[in-house]
Amino acid sequence: MSTLLTERLLQFEQHLRAERRLSSHTLSSYRRDLNKFISWCSQQALVQPDQIDSQHVRQCMAMLHRSGLSGRSIQRWLSSLRTFFNYGLKHRWIKSNPADGIAAPKSPKKLPKTMDVDQVNQFLSIDVKNGDSSNWIDCRDHAIVELLYSSGLRLSELANLNLTDLDLKEAIVTVTGKGNKTRQLPVGRQALKSLTLWLTRRQEIGKTDGLALFLSKRGKRISTRSIQDRLKQLSIKQGMQGKVHPHMLRHSFASHLLESSGDLRAVQELLGHENISTTQIYTHLDFQHLAKVYDKAHPRAQKKGKD
Repeated sequence: MSTLLTERLLQFEQHLRAERRLSSHTLSSYRRDLNKFISWCSQQALVQPDQIDSQHVRQCMAMLHRSGLSGRSIQRWLSSLRTFFNYGLKHRWIKSNPADGIAAPKSPKKLPKTMDVDQVNQFLSIDVKNGDSSNWIDCRDHAIVELLYSSGLRLSELANLNLTDLDLKEAIVTVTGKGNKTRQLPVGRQALKSLTLWLTRRQEIGKTDGLALFLSKRGKRISTRSIQDRLKQLSIKQGMQGKVHPHMLRHSFASHLLESSGDLRAVQELLGHENISTTQIYTHLDFQHLAKVYDKAHPRAQKKGKD
């Protein structure tokens, strides 16, 4: 049954699609979040935007929290509501934004999973012999994982790389990150070796996407899903204890760099984080490492079997 509230949602979606030109993925997220609220409103016989107040938003939020939605997901849900109601304010459907000033329940921060240096070395020790014509895919995969760890790239950043983004002579890769912001990153010695070999082997593929740095078997730009699948297979092949995903290499890059340098601002720049608070989570990882060293080494910290 169509209500004024659902009609307003359709107008809002059209605004996001036509005027703000958001991606289909972002549109789906907005739709999913707002449909949760509109479904709840329907059960409460709330059919018009101007019937809704902050108490209704809090009641719906409490229901979502009880149903198991995480604090982070509720935070995104609230953000979607605020954007929707701000659009309503602009078009005078409502006189105030009922989602303003409401905070999501806090969830404990999950620390990112990382590998220690030995585990990274084990994962990256892919047997690729120069001149071996048996399998160029191993050569490509080796270049991918070396670059992920060398420069701390996001998965999407790596998949979108073009040949022109890589400067082997200067050992620099130019990356386009979130918000279409570009940054230049150093490329380590081992990554340069694997990339040089891959660029030689890349020429063996027939018809290709001329721009893409990393290609699939069909000569097209490799997809993010394919990269994830290849790392999953590599995890098994390299005898890793668990599945290694692209972001784990990025996390490991950040953690190892911070552990060695202690320079939080530099790590922030390399990762492309807008806010340093996002980067600060790696200080918790560093502290965990130090705490383990302390527990093992300090004579007053070691546990005794008997007093």
